[in-house]
Amino acid sequence: MSRVGLKPISLPEKVEVKLDGSTVTVKGPKGELGFNLPNGINVKNEDGSVIVSRASEQREQRALHGTARSLINNMIIGVSEGFSKDLEIHGVGLRASVKGNQLDLQLGRSHPLLHPIPAELTVSVADNTKIKVEGIDKQLVGQFAAEVRGYYKPEPYKGKGVRYADERVRRKEGKSVGK
Repeated sequence: MSRVGLKPISLPEKVEVKLDGSTVTVKGPKGELGFNLPNGINVKNEDGSVIVSRASEQREQRALHGTARSLINNMIIGVSEGFSKDLEIHGVGLRASVKGNQLDLQLGRSHPLLHPIPAELTVSVADNTKIKVEGIDKQLVGQFAAEVRGYYKPEPYKGKGVRYADERVRRKEGKSVGK
């Protein structure tokens, strides 16, 4: 039994949920998001809360029940508050800047890396080393941040690279000179 799927989702003020067949549309002050429900998953909008239910107890239905509820909840949070990820660049000479609709990354390679910024996201760079990714779609924010981090993951010896602001890099001991 899905414990997550059974919880009702409370709607904040100024957030509106529309149901059109198997499509759920959430509209709020920051924007609008849509989601196609999987087969057998139903959504009801009752007095300020959204309830997600499933048609049967089949394994696939049970698996998708909690997932669909979490996705709808993330859409509601996204259009009301938004999501953000903070990245930090560590290392001498490593920096970033925003040029138009591209993120220009100087990560110690012979050429700059120009990563396109999706239209739904806002990316800002502070102090040449702190990148802030903001948007209403949690998946898109996380995916963009992961792609940027993937260009130069933090290495364990000196800790250089691109990392999440709250990420802790486990450091390894270097070579030891023996007798």
